[in-house]
Amino acid sequence: MTTARRSDTTRAAILEAARERFASDGYERATIRAIARDAGIDPSMVMRYYGNKEGLFAAASEIDLRLPDLGALPDRHIGAVLVTHFLDRWERDDVLTGMLRVGVTNAAGAARMQAIFAEQLGPVARGVCPDPAEAPRRAVLAASQILGMALARYVLRLPPAVEMSREDVVAWLGPTVQRYLTAERP
Repeated sequence: MTTARRSDTTRAAILEAARERFASDGYERATIRAIARDAGIDPSMVMRYYGNKEGLFAAASEIDLRLPDLGALPDRHIGAVLVTHFLDRWERDDVLTGMLRVGVTNAAGAARMQAIFAEQLGPVARGVCPDPAEAPRRAVLAASQILGMALARYVLRLPPAVEMSREDVVAWLGPTVQRYLTAERP
């Protein structure tokens, strides 16, 4: 195995271990030593590749939401498609749930969530809302609904939120998210 390939393998192992550790322990309790142990490497290797815990967190929290292209959809389907997409992501991606936990408890996590919001959800809102100048406000309103349900369902595990079927979540949240993104301003 070449040095470059070994380096890539080591980096991938570190990032996977870091994502899992940050998701399970949160930013404050996750340690470089624990992440290195999980990756099966010496802690100095983590420092070599990422410099410090903040650098590792930034790399481990690179998340592509893989948002669907909403431009071709009729307005009446936008909310349901987005809510369904996020339910799918949260149900199969513990890293996203971990980022939500870290985002509400740590400044670095909040900054990372803000960047993801601005870079990924903002452009989606601009593409579907009636007035692109209102896109940031509309995106944050939609995010408040989606993140609120994610917090209730996947982090706090509030029984009524957990017990709701996916169809019910989409039926309740979809129209609100859609209104926030596509309706004329009240």
